[in-house]
Amino acid sequence: MLYQIFETQRSIMEPFSDLAQAAAKLYSNPLNPMAQTPLAQRVSAGYALMHRLGKDYEKPEFGIKTVKVNRVDVAIHERIEIDKPFCELRRFKRFSDDADTLSVLKAQPVVLIVAPLSGHYATLLRDTVKTMLQGHKVYITDWKNARLVPLSDGEFHLDDYINYVQEFIRHLQSIYGHCHVVSVCQPTVPVLAAVSLMASRGEKTPLTMTMMGGPIDARKSPTSVNNLATNKSFEWFENNVIYRVPPNFPGAGRRVYPGFLQYTGFVAMNPDRHANSHYDYFKDLIKGDDASAEAHRKFYDEYNAVLDMDADYYLETIQTVFQDFKLVNGTWDVKGVDGKVERVRPQDIKTTALMTVEGELDDISGSGQTRAAQDLCSGVPAKERQHLEVEGAGHYGIFSGRRWRDIVYPQLVKFIADHAPKARAQPAAKPVAKAAGKTPQKVAAKVAAKAAVKTTQVNAKKKA
Repeated sequence: MLYQIFETQRSIMEPFSDLAQAAAKLYSNPLNPMAQTPLAQRVSAGYALMHRLGKDYEKPEFGIKTVKVNRVDVAIHERIEIDKPFCELRRFKRFSDDADTLSVLKAQPVVLIVAPLSGHYATLLRDTVKTMLQGHKVYITDWKNARLVPLSDGEFHLDDYINYVQEFIRHLQSIYGHCHVVSVCQPTVPVLAAVSLMASRGEKTPLTMTMMGGPIDARKSPTSVNNLATNKSFEWFENNVIYRVPPNFPGAGRRVYPGFLQYTGFVAMNPDRHANSHYDYFKDLIKGDDASAEAHRKFYDEYNAVLDMDADYYLETIQTVFQDFKLVNGTWDVKGVDGKVERVRPQDIKTTALMTVEGELDDISGSGQTRAAQDLCSGVPAKERQHLEVEGAGHYGIFSGRRWRDIVYPQLVKFIADHAPKARAQPAAKPVAKAAGKTPQKVAAKVAAKAAVKTTQVNAKKKA
């Protein structure tokens, strides 16, 4: 019922939001005599703010058209590689007509970025993707809004999430022979489970897995997010936050955890900060500070765009990760696509290097929660494990913004390059390779490292 009330309210507000947008443009149009009055700019700013507070935010686009590789502009073509009922494996294909650049592109490592399914779209990782495209072939999991998935496509469980990840890893391995995996926030847990199951079966696992700001062990340094999940029972969540999709969507009747509830929770964590941000936007419009106003729009166009999660997946995540702690307790059993149930054993991972990243000021995944993967993956040699704590970084700072580009990315580039597959040279080519001392993989790694260093230097100059 709450979902239907919310949609009714949104439908009622939509024409008023459009009207406010038109009024804002009217009072800021220099050809309109009213725009010359003393209060016109304030009135326009007020209507613009009203429009943004009342509008419906749709899924944003990644919008990555070009990136620089080896100081050459490389065109990006975004396409869907695999289309599953609840997720698209999205590829960012790079094109160049420069022969040297093309050679470097082909030799660069392939990375699967597993985006979170926790209320926001995968476009939240736009900066992550754009930065990594400088030195890697990039794929990302683009999760679908559950309210747009028809009931005929079935349910979606946490086990299905894990099976999706395994399928995507196998797909990349079938094309390139190997891959690296980067998981951000929520997917750190299912990604660790996916790789663990593959290792237990004796399957080929990714060369590296990087886990950033995720609740591997939510018992450590619990945050307000963790406390909510532990203080309420499973039944409370099922009875109070699960609703059926209204009839005006393709997924009508599907049980979901609505995105607007997740968004409300996000805002409730820092209400003063968001209120001040909107007030600053209002003042920027009055002052004519277009750059600051546009930065506000870009951030909230992303932040306010939310998606619904299938109820089974959401509830199972709450129970498995935040209530029963099945991963760290060694009690997690997962059903595969063949119906076989297997126990998750991270200690079986032996040939996949591990990197964990945490933000010092992370208020979503507390200190030590991600690092816990280091102890769980005891089968990985100590020299193949690495941990990075980013000073002064919050949750979003470890995968987006200056600290991501200047601190995390350069170390991630090196970590991936250090675990690149050894080049298999033909016997006749060995002397040449030895004399030259270079392989395409080494050249690509060197270019990626230089790009990371250059980015750091440029940002340092801007800061100075």
